[in-house]
Amino acid sequence: MPETFGPAFQGHDRPLLSYGLSFVDTLLRHADSTFKATRIYIICSRSLASNTAYLDELKARLGDKLAGVRVGMKPHSLWSEILEIVADADLIVTLGAGSLTDAAKIVSFALANDVSTHAELESLSATSSNKRADIKRSKVPVVCIPTSLSGGEYSSFAGATNDETGQKHSFSEGLQGPALVILDPELATTTPEKVWLSTGIKAVDHCVETLCSLKSDDAADRDARSGLARLIPGLIKSKQNPKDTEARLECQLGARDAMSAAARGVPLGASPTLDGIGHQLGPAGVGHGETSCILNPAVCKYNYKKGANVERQNAIIQLLWEDSKAREIFSQKGLEKETADLGDLMDAIIRALELPRSLSEFGIGEDRLSDIAENSLKDRWVQTNPAPLDKEGVLEILRMVL
Repeated sequence: MPETFGPAFQGHDRPLLSYGLSFVDTLLRHADSTFKATRIYIICSRSLASNTAYLDELKARLGDKLAGVRVGMKPHSLWSEILEIVADADLIVTLGAGSLTDAAKIVSFALANDVSTHAELESLSATSSNKRADIKRSKVPVVCIPTSLSGGEYSSFAGATNDETGQKHSFSEGLQGPALVILDPELATTTPEKVWLSTGIKAVDHCVETLCSLKSDDAADRDARSGLARLIPGLIKSKQNPKDTEARLECQLGARDAMSAAARGVPLGASPTLDGIGHQLGPAGVGHGETSCILNPAVCKYNYKKGANVERQNAIIQLLWEDSKAREIFSQKGLEKETADLGDLMDAIIRALELPRSLSEFGIGEDRLSDIAENSLKDRWVQTNPAPLDKEGVLEILRMVL
C-alpha cells in the first residue's frame, strides 16, 4: 500500500496524518523531509519495549539520530516523570498508547519554557492560580505512533497529575498538539484486546454524543457518522480476528473521524470518558474506555425517556441497522428494529465485544453513588446534557449500571 499523507482534519494544517507504510519507514521519511530532524527522542510504552522488537528496530534504523529513549510512563502523566525528560532533541516521538501522548505534549511545552520544577510546571497550567504571563509556545514537534483508539494524538490539550498534591491539571494555552500522527495497523495488533476494544468504544461514544447533541452542526454530524460507520464494523471484525489489519486501520480512521467531530466544539452530553460522569469514575478505578462501555447505553436511555433528543437518536438507530455486522449482533440478541432503542443497540454491541457493562464489576456499589453524582454535577458536559440533569438524574443513570 502506498503512503497516504496529508492533514488529519479537513480545513486544518495540523496534525498531519500518514498511513500505508510501516511506522519505521514513515518516521524516517518525515524526520528527514518534513522536520529536518537530527536529534530524535523516543518515549515508548513499557509493554511494547518488553514484549516486541519494534523499539529495537526503530533505534537501529535511527542510528546516530537517536537522542535518547524513555521506556514507560505511569498512568495520568505524572509531573515528576515529565520533568525527568530533559531532552536535547529536535523531534519527540511517542510509540504506544496511554499517558505517553499527553506527557510528550507537555514535555515539549516545558522545554520551550525552560521548566524544571513542579512550581514552574504549575505556572504553565490552565488551571493554575499562579499562571505566568509570558508563556512561550511549544517548539519541538511531537510525532505520535498510537496503539490504542483513545485519540489524544489529535488534540491540542493535555492533562497531567501533580504527584506532590494529587491534583490533575490541564494545559492548553501555548501547548501545541502533535505535528504528525502515524497509523500502523500491524503495530496495533500488539495492543491488548481489552485496551483496543474499550478505547474503540470511547471513540464510538464521542460519535454518538455528537450525533445526540442538540447543538451539533452538519460538519460535526458528518464526521461522527463517518466515524461510526468505520468503528462499529471495524471493532466487531477486530474482535472476530485480532490479526485483521484492514479492520484495525478502519478503527484508527474512525477514531480520527470521532476526534474531528469532537474538535468542532459541539457541546456533548453526560457520558464522554474525558468529562461528564465518566470523568468521576476514573478515580474510582474504571478505565477511560471502560467508562463509555458502562455509561453510554444508560445515558442514551435516560435522554430518550425524557424526550430530549428522540429524533437524533432515531437517526443513529437507522445508521446502526444499516451495518451488516451490527445487524448480525442485533439479530443474535433478539432485538427488533421497531422496538429496540439506541441504548439497547449500544448494549448489544458492547456485550458482543465482551467489555464491562456494570459498576459492580469494579467494586462500585450504591454507597459510592452519591459522591460520584455530586462531583459529576460540577462538570461542564453534565451541564450541557440534552435532558437537564440534577443529582437525582445522575443517580438514576448510575443505578441503571450498578
